[in-house]
Amino acid sequence: MKHRITVTIGNRDYVLIAQEEEAYVQKVVSHVEEKMQELMNTSRLSVTDSAIMAAVNIADDYFKMAETSESLRSQLKEYLEEASKMKLELSEAKRALAKLQKQAK
Repeated sequence: MKHRITVTIGNRDYVLIAQEEEAYVQKVVSHVEEKMQELMNTSRLSVTDSAIMAAVNIADDYFKMAETSESLRSQLKEYLEEASKMKLELSEAKRALAKLQKQAK
């Protein structure tokens, strides 16, 4: 279900149509506003320029997190493959031990 949500960014109201709930959209907008305010407080950027710079910074954060996520996924896959190999080795060792125990009797 789509939601019509009115938000304020840079002292301007926007109506957004979103699948997500209003609380989530407000959280996203709040993040954008916070990034814009940080830029406007530390430099003499206009609202438009701070919005553009905030967008660039947020995109940069996104790509870095996506890269980290992919790296973690790859590392997890390697660990799971290694665990599977170890499980197979353990199973083989148990069979060999059982065989040796039978021979010893």
